[in-house]
Amino acid sequence: MPVNLDKPNLWEEDIIRSVDMYNDWFLKFAPKAFRKTRIQTTKDVEATLKATNNLKNVAPDVLRQHPEALSTLRTSTCPPLAVDRLIGLAGVSGSLVKRMENEKKLPVVLKGAALDTELRKIGKIIERMSDPDIFTWLSRGEPATRAEVRRAATIVADRLCGSVANPIIRNAQEKRQLAALKDWLEARQYRQAAIGEGIKFDSMPSGSFSFRMNVPVKLEGGRQVNIPVDAVIMPKTATKGHLPIFFEAKSAGDYTNVNKRRKEEAAKVTQLRYTYGKEVQFNLFLCGYFDSGYLGYEAAEGIDWVWEHRIDDLSKFGL
Repeated sequence: MPVNLDKPNLWEEDIIRSVDMYNDWFLKFAPKAFRKTRIQTTKDVEATLKATNNLKNVAPDVLRQHPEALSTLRTSTCPPLAVDRLIGLAGVSGSLVKRMENEKKLPVVLKGAALDTELRKIGKIIERMSDPDIFTWLSRGEPATRAEVRRAATIVADRLCGSVANPIIRNAQEKRQLAALKDWLEARQYRQAAIGEGIKFDSMPSGSFSFRMNVPVKLEGGRQVNIPVDAVIMPKTATKGHLPIFFEAKSAGDYTNVNKRRKEEAAKVTQLRYTYGKEVQFNLFLCGYFDSGYLGYEAAEGIDWVWEHRIDDLSKFGL
C-alpha cells in the first residue's frame, strides 16, 4: 500500500517543511561538523609540515613514508594543484598519484629507484610551487616560527575542507538521519543487530534492524555484487522467508544535486527487484531539498518515501 508516492497533493507542503527542517539543522549543526573536521585536518597538515621540514624537503623518502600527505602537499601550492594537473606538470604516472591520493598507499608494482624517480619529480613540483604567501619562511634563511606553522596549517586545512565541504555536511547529516531512525525503532522495541553477529539481510530475526548492510544482487550476465543499503529492517510481523524493508537515507542542501543523483536509487531498486522479485520494498528517508520533479521520478520507479519531519509514517510500512 503506497504511503507517499501516490499523494502528489501533499508534496508541495512536505517539500516546504523538509527544506525548513534541513535549513534549521544546517544553521545549528553544520558549522560544528565543519569545525570538527577542520581541527583534525589542521593537525594532519601540521604533521605533513613536520615530516617535510616545513616544505623544505619533499624528498622521495618522505613521500615513501607518508603517501597520505599528497593531498595536503598539492593543496599547499599556488595555485592549488588538482590531481590531473599535478600528474601533467610532474610528468609522472597517473596511477601512482591517484593511488597515493585515493588509497593513501604507494603502488604495488613500481618500486626501488624507479619509484624514487617518480616521487622526486612530484617533490620538485611541490617545492617549486609552494605558496610563498602562506609559507613565508621559505624565502628567508631563518626557520619558521611555531605561530607561522600553525597559521599556514590552518590556511591549508581551510583549503582542504573547503574542497570537500559538501561531503562533510552530507556525512554529518546522514549520521543524524540514521540516529533518528534508530531512536524511532528502538522506542518500538526493535533491536539493532550488532556488528560482528554475522547476520545476513535475509535471515534477520523479526523485530531487528541494521545499518549500512551489504546486500548481494545479480547483474545482467549473472555476475553478483554487493550493494550497500543504509537501513535494513525486518518487521515484527515477518515470518520465515520474509524479505526485510530497505531504506536509503537521503539529504540534500539544494535542488540541483538531487536531480543529478536520482538515478542512483532507480538503479539500486532495479537490481534488488531483478534479484529478489517485484515485491521488494525499497524506500527513501528524506530530509532537505527534494522537489516535485525528483519525487515524481522516484514515484514512477515505484519508490516510496518517508519524510523525516513526518517520521511516524514509518509505521505505515508495517513497522
